[in-house]
Amino acid sequence: MNILFVASVYRHITAFHIPYIQYFQKKGYTVYAAGTGDEDKKNLEKINVTCIDIPFSRSPLNSQNIAAYKQLQQLFLKEKFDLVHVHTPVAALLTRAAFRKNKHGKMVYTAHGFHFFSGAPMLNWLMYYPAEKLAAKWTDHLITINEEDFKNAQKLLPKEKISLVHGVGVEIAQHCLTDEEKQKLRATLNLNNDAIIIAYIAELNGNKNHQFLLRNWRKIKATTPQFELLIIGTGDKEQQLKTIVANEQLEGIHFLGYRRDVPALLQISDVVTLLSYREGLPKSIMEAMAESIPCIVANTRGLRDLVKSNDSGFVVNHSEDTELVKAFSALSEKPLREKMGLRSKQLIEPFLLDNVIEEYTKIYSQLVKQVKR
Repeated sequence: MNILFVASVYRHITAFHIPYIQYFQKKGYTVYAAGTGDEDKKNLEKINVTCIDIPFSRSPLNSQNIAAYKQLQQLFLKEKFDLVHVHTPVAALLTRAAFRKNKHGKMVYTAHGFHFFSGAPMLNWLMYYPAEKLAAKWTDHLITINEEDFKNAQKLLPKEKISLVHGVGVEIAQHCLTDEEKQKLRATLNLNNDAIIIAYIAELNGNKNHQFLLRNWRKIKATTPQFELLIIGTGDKEQQLKTIVANEQLEGIHFLGYRRDVPALLQISDVVTLLSYREGLPKSIMEAMAESIPCIVANTRGLRDLVKSNDSGFVVNHSEDTELVKAFSALSEKPLREKMGLRSKQLIEPFLLDNVIEEYTKIYSQLVKQVKR
């Protein structure tokens, strides 16, 4: 009995799907993963996942996706899978196309955020909507993680083949830092004891919209000099963002790169922000809410599903500079941070991992029962 998880990069699988891999392993299934990325491949192999390198490109028009498609076809001729669970748009499309003639096994797709959405460029609708409409024919079940995607999914498949779940699940940090450990971590990051720490956890790309915050940082810092910003992540815009900070002589901004100690960094953070143009249901915000941290987010699908403005944080419209500055200024006050942080923890309860695993296992069980032995 074999299960296959597919994503464009193994990092996606290690970041979000380890609990679901372990669920199948406990049931006696052999779990495979397909993707790219050496370091995360090693981490999957350590937990007895058989990894298959497929040369996916995130760009739908990249010619290497032809090779990826052919390798997937060969894989499905060689191996039988009871369930194939696909993630990330290009990898999901290619895998479903390669699997479409298989008579054994079921195909499930989790949309972590359709590229077509309210306010998306027309090109996104012209490119991605027809592709998803076509691939829906080869999909036994479609899982969505926010309200807008759930409604759009009903244009692709009958409602009985669609589920709305609470993301991929979030865990409360297993290890709580002592005050001494927090002080040491602050010291290693050159943060003062009185610093009010803002964390921005995201890939450094155009979609994540760090520029919105940077262009307002001088005003934000003027309202509250104790604010310090941790930019956590890497990406193709890293040098551009660093250049903006240097040229504008912006103070109190720390580029930390890719970190594997995000749970610890959250424990020293006072506010978390994410101002993306497009999201599915971001785990960084869920993790912050689970740690009782108020969040300032853009008025974007997925973000507004999590954060309730003036309740558990603030939802700010894109390009509304004054709104953004006011939101940060308000959270300079510790009593409001504590009040909104407590509300965040209450609202995140349905998104906790144990609850989400139950939602997924119901879907898995129904699909696996339909597989002909």
